[in-house]
Amino acid sequence: MNIAVAVDNDVSHEPRPTPSETGPAAKRIVVGYGFWIFLLSDIVMFSALFAAYAVLAHATAGGPGGVQLFNQRSVVIETCCLLASSYTCGMMSLAVSQRRYAVTYLAALITFVLGATFLALELREFAGMIAVGAGPQRSAFLSAFFTLVGCHGLHVAAGLVWLMVMMAQVAIMGLCETVERRLLCFSLFWHALDIVWVWLFTVVYLMGVLS
Repeated sequence: MNIAVAVDNDVSHEPRPTPSETGPAAKRIVVGYGFWIFLLSDIVMFSALFAAYAVLAHATAGGPGGVQLFNQRSVVIETCCLLASSYTCGMMSLAVSQRRYAVTYLAALITFVLGATFLALELREFAGMIAVGAGPQRSAFLSAFFTLVGCHGLHVAAGLVWLMVMMAQVAIMGLCETVERRLLCFSLFWHALDIVWVWLFTVVYLMGVLS
């Protein structure tokens, strides 16, 4: 028994390997960590744009403000499209994890259509404002508005291109580990855009009309 206790004591005092000795982390973890850093940097950029808009929201220089320009019905439709696309994007992620190709393609198609509809409505809103002389050069308020909303729209457009590229990769390479990892990053990116839009809808459109 004394021998057994001595052996147990020797084992318990053996030094555990440090993280550097166990080898590098899996590529999935490294890529996910790096992409989260990218998303956080994007959030910082949008935070700066939100702050600039909040400061310039009433600097209309005698021109039209949000009450005169914003079409709440169109904005609500845009919001519904983008939030619904977040749901279908989540369905796509579940289908990818289950290796269900048909559901993956269908969910990706619906996500793309909803995102494209959102983008088309936003471009129509911009065109209508510019047509009545309310372009970004009209006032500081409109400059901040076009910069903030337009930056989000550019992200949505980039996401749609990314989604098309990923579906091409699924068709060519299948749902291999690399493609699955890239689709996970896309899903995080798309959900982050939805979160930014919820804040944008509240700060720009709702508060703009109520004020």
